[in-house]
Amino acid sequence: MILNVALVVLAYLLGSIPSAVWIGKRFYGVDVREHGSKNAGATNTLRVLGRRAAAPVFIIDLLKGFCAVVLFNFSTFTADAHDLFIFKIVLAVAAVLGHIFPVFAKFKGGKGVATFAGAILAIYTSALLCSLGVFMIVFLLFNYVSLGSIMAGITFPLFLIFVFKENSGLAIFFGCLASVLLLFTHRKNIKRIFKGTESKVYPFKGIGTKIKGWFSKK
Repeated sequence: MILNVALVVLAYLLGSIPSAVWIGKRFYGVDVREHGSKNAGATNTLRVLGRRAAAPVFIIDLLKGFCAVVLFNFSTFTADAHDLFIFKIVLAVAAVLGHIFPVFAKFKGGKGVATFAGAILAIYTSALLCSLGVFMIVFLLFNYVSLGSIMAGITFPLFLIFVFKENSGLAIFFGCLASVLLLFTHRKNIKRIFKGTESKVYPFKGIGTKIKGWFSKK
């Protein structure tokens, strides 16, 4: 029991690693929480500091969630698959809470989307990859990271139920909970999207400009 509690605390501490804050301050002298949307996540880092800074932030945040769930391998749960699944969810939630309320950054973090994605990747790899596909399509079409995240969250439980034929009530509840949490954390973004004031992100804009430049030279 003590070991399991310690693993939950460790999952929270993993989630609390403020990659956006540390990378922004160490390499750019900028606290991303003071600019843009003021969130300490990969999206705001991309908006404020660009792709080179956002890429490692996203990877680290994803790994935080993934590694937190993998900690279940050290738990004292053995044969009971139901208890093990619940413990995985607890570890995932602990990591996400760590990202949102990081002890290493005065409890001012981000929305936890990448960390939550990493956690789900460790639990439901195939369904998560499908949802990431939805995210990329929506993002490339509309250039809203928030809209892509929302649609990925909405489709995740649908993939679980209709594509992967998940029949566990607990698993379906978890998928729906993940969807609702994403909607809740993006409620302000939803309002801005309807008002037309949500910021767009063009991660490939510079690449497109370079390609046009090559053709113009020829």
